Amino acid sequence: MGKLNMAAVFLMLMYVSISKALVVDISKHGARQNADIAQSLTLAFKEACASTTESKVLIPKGTYKLSAVKLEGPCKAPIEIQVQATLIASTEKTTEPSWVAFSHIDHLTVSGGGVFDGQGSKAWARHESINTDGTHIGRSTGFKVLDSDIRTGDDCVSLGDSNQQITIERVTCGPGHGISVGSLGKYQNEAPVIGLTIRNCIITDSWPASYKGVASDMHFEDLIMNNVGNPVLIDQVYCPVNQCNTKIPSKVKISKVTFKNIRGTSSTPVAVKLSCSPGNPCQGVELSNIDLTYTGKEAPAAISQCGHVQPKVSGRMNPKACTAPVAAY
Repeated sequence: MGKLNMAAVFLMLMYVSISKALVVDISKHGARQNADIAQSLTLAFKEACASTTESKVLIPKGTYKLSAVKLEGPCKAPIEIQVQATLIASTEKTTEPSWVAFSHIDHLTVSGGGVFDGQGSKAWARHESINTDGTHIGRSTGFKVLDSDIRTGDDCVSLGDSNQQITIERVTCGPGHGISVGSLGKYQNEAPVIGLTIRNCIITDSWPASYKGVASDMHFEDLIMNNVGNPVLIDQVYCPVNQCNTKIPSKVKISKVTFKNIRGTSSTPVAVKLSCSPGNPCQGVELSNIDLTYTGKEAPAAISQCGHVQPKVSGRMNPKACTAPVAAY
């Protein structure tokens, strides 16, 4: 009886798996450089999404224009969008809430080292855009944002309600408003936000006068802040453009939140601000090894404000934790 070469069997199985994977190049559907590829991308995605085996949509190297596009599942098997190109957004005014939107897709990967160029400065000058988040994640499970460089006029990454087991790691954010969790409690029957691991600039907020909600098991670790405003922040009195009643306490319950190994510089005197709801005080908040220096001239040193929270404190703490109450709005 002959010997079984397991390495050969593995390579054969791997070859069979790869050979079954469908690769759809957008050029197959008429994509041309320096032209709008929204229709070509949509057609390529639909073809790949219908595959019963793993598939990939390929946007090869080059420069393409891309108007607002929605790529919707469900798909029959795992799917990858490999962006090797530079994609240029239109500066024309649109009613679409997002530029590139993915929805109802399981096992989605977006990769390739390409560039999504939103042409923000041109759009702001013409339309005074009110929301330019780089990436928004909503109602997702097991989502990862890795090894990305995001520069935007709003949140680099924003996370809405109903997210679970989200990882954001090795993301360079700036300029931008950091990475935010919120706004929570804006709508009825929001599912909990549970299980976030984030390693970058952090903003955590929720709506006052909110509906009930839960945000729990969130961990912000090993972060470097470079001239960031309010680098460590929980803000349950967040109320953009007066859309809510700050006199009514937030009903979102925040618990099990850790800030560990965060160092760098703060552009605001308040480097650490934990402003929790008087109706639902935060529980299980931990501060460990925080070292943030204030770079401005408004105050002699950075300060730490706390309200309706008693954090567990350990390790080096600069500024010293909770030395001042949260200032009134």
